[in-house]
Amino acid sequence: MAEGESKPTFDWLPEGMEALADGEYDAIVMGTGLKECVISGLLSVNGKKVLHIDRNGYYGADCASLNLSNLYQKFNAGEPPSELGTNRDYNVDLIPKLIMACGNLTKMLLHTKVTRYLDFKQIDGSYVYKGGKILKVPATPEEALKSSLMGLFEKRRFRKFLIYIDQYEADKPDTHQGRDLNKMTMRELYTDLGLVADTHQFISHAMCLQLDDAHLDQPAAPTVKELQTYCYSLARYGTSPYIYPLYGLGGLPEGFSRLCAIHGGTFMLNRDIDEILYDDSGAACGVKAGNEMAKAKMVIGDPSYFPKDKVKATGQVVRCICFLNHPVPNIGNCESVQIIVPGPQVGRKNDIFICSLTNSHAVSAKGVYIAIVSTKVEKAQPEEDVAPGIALLGHVMQKFTSVATTYEPAADGSSDKCYISSSFDGTSHFENDCDDMLSLYKRVTGEDLDMNINADSVEADY
Repeated sequence: MAEGESKPTFDWLPEGMEALADGEYDAIVMGTGLKECVISGLLSVNGKKVLHIDRNGYYGADCASLNLSNLYQKFNAGEPPSELGTNRDYNVDLIPKLIMACGNLTKMLLHTKVTRYLDFKQIDGSYVYKGGKILKVPATPEEALKSSLMGLFEKRRFRKFLIYIDQYEADKPDTHQGRDLNKMTMRELYTDLGLVADTHQFISHAMCLQLDDAHLDQPAAPTVKELQTYCYSLARYGTSPYIYPLYGLGGLPEGFSRLCAIHGGTFMLNRDIDEILYDDSGAACGVKAGNEMAKAKMVIGDPSYFPKDKVKATGQVVRCICFLNHPVPNIGNCESVQIIVPGPQVGRKNDIFICSLTNSHAVSAKGVYIAIVSTKVEKAQPEEDVAPGIALLGHVMQKFTSVATTYEPAADGSSDKCYISSSFDGTSHFENDCDDMLSLYKRVTGEDLDMNINADSVEADY
């Protein structure tokens, strides 16, 4: 709105109230987390009028990337030591996650052309913890034959398994070799191809990215599809299946926010709302902030903006940001890695995830390594949950631990027009969170997002 221009007035505004921004919108989005920014960007591209509000003065909400001073301030850790370098050297993710090179988030970035605003760099390696050692997840059938993860004969069976997965196509029965993966369980598939239980564990947890063992007794088809995504992503770069944006994950919500703004979206930072407004039928119809109101056909946001009766707790996630002055030990020459510690390896139900990044990804000063350990809380003292992961890091100069309760919507939003995202999980990748984004998009629009774009053809957008 131009300076000096009077605010619009509407018949629905109560006496003494003013219009918030332009007053009437197709959707009001609350919180500039990645999921919310993806939705507002896609809605704007589809011609919807969007108002996007955040109580913070920066983009990213809970998944923001902070500089050194802001990180120390957030954790009440005093002044950062001078030997750590300057503020501009740091972009530390509060919720660290890596991007699968051929996964759904990459497809969303390509679909919206947000890739033009960001630069990505591959992660050096993908590792798994087994029998007290950190071991590299094989990148090719040939590498499998040299892996320490398995004995000689198991390596050959694993290579045969990978070849089967690579050639399998759901719509081509001649690639199935007589197996119906919509009926055969994942455990039966592993056993049928001769793999032992230890191998089931590292494939499922480190490659299929399953969080527990429930999938083993479910139809194999969905897990095989996830394994194929991992293998295709791995084949693309040859060292690991993951990529990561330079300057931290904070660039992702900013990129989608830019997309929204280019298509007419209105953004208001440092603006919290006092309440969500509802019509006589109980459906959300707008928001109120001070003496200002805005009206909309729907309200979208992260769980923190909604009353407690609209969301339900799903557990807690503990994350520990660690500053190191050395690479993570026992991973060869890799500086940036993902390490998955399968829960059963350390007497837990849930896996522990370690994500390590360096100055080469523009997230820290030269010589400072940032390793972030995360998992779902199982114990009374959350520090005990991440302890097996921290023990693998060697000397830690400084650590910042946070515990967050995770939430999901209590309903799908169809009746009350409150479309709520789920909290980010404790993994170090986006695959489960992408499922939530796609679900949120379908709930909001009634349509599936077109994900048929080829994630291999990044160059096509330039």
